[in-house]
Amino acid sequence: MSLSKKVTVRSLKLGKSKGEKFAMITSYDATFARLSEEAGIECLLVGDSLGNVVQGQDSTLPVTIEDMCYHTSCVAKGVNRALIVADMPFMSYSSPELAFDNAAALMQSGAHMVKMEGGAWVAGTIALLTERGIPVCAHMGLLPQSVNKIGGYRLHGKTKTEAKKMLAETKLLEEAGADLMLLEMVPAQLAGQITQKLKVPVIGIGAGNQTDAQVLVCYDLLGVSGYIPRFANNFLHSNNGSIQEALAAYATAVKNGSFPDEAHTPG
Repeated sequence: MSLSKKVTVRSLKLGKSKGEKFAMITSYDATFARLSEEAGIECLLVGDSLGNVVQGQDSTLPVTIEDMCYHTSCVAKGVNRALIVADMPFMSYSSPELAFDNAAALMQSGAHMVKMEGGAWVAGTIALLTERGIPVCAHMGLLPQSVNKIGGYRLHGKTKTEAKKMLAETKLLEEAGADLMLLEMVPAQLAGQITQKLKVPVIGIGAGNQTDAQVLVCYDLLGVSGYIPRFANNFLHSNNGSIQEALAAYATAVKNGSFPDEAHTPG
């Protein structure tokens, strides 16, 4: 997929139909957003992970909608063609009406799409937003905003019951109007099944390489996070310490299917 033209929901879906993979990375400021776009990365996620890696919080829960709007506006100033997806932070979509107001604020700040965590319970909210012209990326598997409920960070969908439920719910969210699906910490085989089942592009993180795209936290990719998850790779170390080369290497590895390999796929 080329960045010679503006990346849109339509172009990503067309790319999936052609078997073309694309890359996504988190971004929180204009400079890193510009470097990522120049490296050929199609999608930038203004992630609530900024709570951990920018603010120094121990989870994403303290991040506010004001934080997200600020960082989204910064990222939007750094790019011309990449698609910007902004996270809906904790409790910002607890009701459809609240979700609509907060999603509108993110779109007005420069986002092209919003992302929300959850299964069947967010289907109605997704329908409301998409009917009103706000594209949505659904997020299933490990849900960081629910860390206190699920009891930590682990693989989801390992049992037959969990897998069957996730297959059904991802399809439900697609039918509700979701334009992208992000799967976090999901067994590779299940992620592959979901990718084949859905018409919309599927993005993986810790979900093997059978998905249509990959996303990584930018600081994990550069090896400066302190703790590097198993599913991440330090592209900076293997690319002469050049941030530009590391970003380009990541984009290339995602698109040719060499990342993630087995060593970077949780089992």
